[in-house]
Formats: sequence, structure tokens, C-alpha cells
Amino acid sequence: MTDVTFLQWPFFADAHRRLHRDLLAWRDDHLRLHDESDPSVACRDYVAQLGRAGWLRYAVPQAYGGALASLDVRTICLIRETLGYASGLAEFAFAMQGLGSGPISLFGSEALKQKYLPAVAAGSSIAAFAISESEAGSDLTAMQTTARRDGASIVIDGTKTWISNAGIAAYYVVFCRWPEGGDRSFLAAVVDANTPGVTVGPMIDVMAPHPLGTLTFAGCRVAADQIVGEPGKGLRVALGTLDVFRTSVGAAALGFARRAFDEAVGHVKGRIAFGKPLAEFQMTQARV
Repeated sequence: MTDVTFLQWPFFADAHRRLHRDLLAWRDDHLRLHDESDPSVACRDYVAQLGRAGWLRYAVPQAYGGALASLDVRTICLIRETLGYASGLAEFAFAMQGLGSGPISLFGSEALKQKYLPAVAAGSSIAAFAISESEAGSDLTAMQTTARRDGASIVIDGTKTWISNAGIAAYYVVFCRWPEGGDRSFLAAVVDANTPGVTVGPMIDVMAPHPLGTLTFAGCRVAADQIVGEPGKGLRVALGTLDVFRTSVGAAALGFARRAFDEAVGHVKGRIAFGKPLAEFQMTQARV
């Protein structure tokens, strides 16, 4: 039995308790788990399942197909923890819909919100957040991908790597240097995956399989109205979005830990059923 006593903590409201109850029931009765040997196929299906069931509505604001007036960190945490218990990839699918669309939800123009967010909430469009580079991980200011103005467009050149949902996303929110604004100037822009000049690959294998790869932008031209927020203030967009989702990483880890604990206890109890001495079981349980 899942321990839900934490839901009585004062910063959870009745709405959070109802959401957790309903998601738990849906997860156990309706979430169709995959053989995740092809994570791209599995991830697409998890997005579709979550969209049909209405859970992706918590990844975007209410005005654009969402369930709540604005993104709620407590709700995102509950969903990631609950899904993470069942499948790291299902949890990833939810999280990336939120992270990949978060810059638009929080900083995008009304036109960008109307264009992209309803499909994210429905699960018919997969989102991605493209910021990391081979020499720019924790130090975001070290990124070298560059955007320049060219008439009514901007042109992006550079390479991003470790990009989640690479190859299956419908669009990428791409973060770039913006030299015309100075050395500390950056820009965020929405780039549709089918835009000329965008190349996906190679893909990257990791221990916890999920769609992860490299993106190359070579003379990639997008309209200036695809810029998210103000030109030159792209880091504000990135960090503002990450502030919403950082806490939820811990919630996902808690879901994984709960599952690991339950699997370990179940394994030990299974050995008891085959004659393991009680004293040895108690010692094992204490170590767990």
C-alpha cells in the first residue's frame, strides 16, 4: 500500500489530494506499460496516453487547454512522483511536455501560446527544451550556438547536445547567444522540427533509455515572431522555466526510490516464502 500520509502536509490542498487519488487509480488501472527497448516509440505512446487521459493539461495554463490557471509546482511534483513509481519513461514524457513548453507558457507571446500549447496539452505535439552543449552544461553562459538578425528573420547556427526528445519533438525551444546585444546577451526561439537547417543526430544511449540526441543548426532561419520573451533576455527565460521544474526532479527521484524500496522488500519477502529464516529477513530489512 502506497504511503500517502505526506498529502496531509499543510501546503497540499484538497485539490492536490483528489488529483493524487485519481492519478494513482488511473496509473494502476489504465497506464499501458511498454517494452522500452525503443524509447522513441514508447515515449510517443506515453505522451498520447497521458494526453488522452487529460494529465498533460497540468503541463500548460488553463487558457490554452490546461487544467489550472497557471503552472503549479506541487501538482507537477505529485504527477512526476506518481508516474515515476510505475515508469521512468512515462514520467519523463510528462515532464518534458511541461519543460519543453514552459518557456512559452511563462514568457511567450499570445500568438505563440495559441499556436503551440493546446497541442501539448492534448498530447498531439511533443515538446523539447534545447539548451545544453558539449561545453555548456551547468555553465549556460558558455553556450556557442548563435542567433543573428536577418531582415524579418533570425538565423541560428550551432550544435546542441543531450537534448531530450531529440528526433520525436514537433518543436524545440532553442537558446542561443545574441551578439548584437553584447557578450552577456542571449535569445530563446521556438524552432519547428521540420525547419530547413535543423539536423538530428547522433542519438545518445544512456542507462535509463529515453530519446536523447544532438541537434545541429546550420543557417536555420525562423521568423522573428518565434522569439520567446525579449531578445537579449534568453537566460531569464531559461532560468525562469527551470525554477518551476527543478523541484519536481526531486519528486521524480522519490517515485523511483519508493519503487526500488518496494521491489527490494518484495524480493526479500519472496525469499522468505521459500524458507528463508526470519532472523535473516529481519537483518536484511534493517539494512534496507
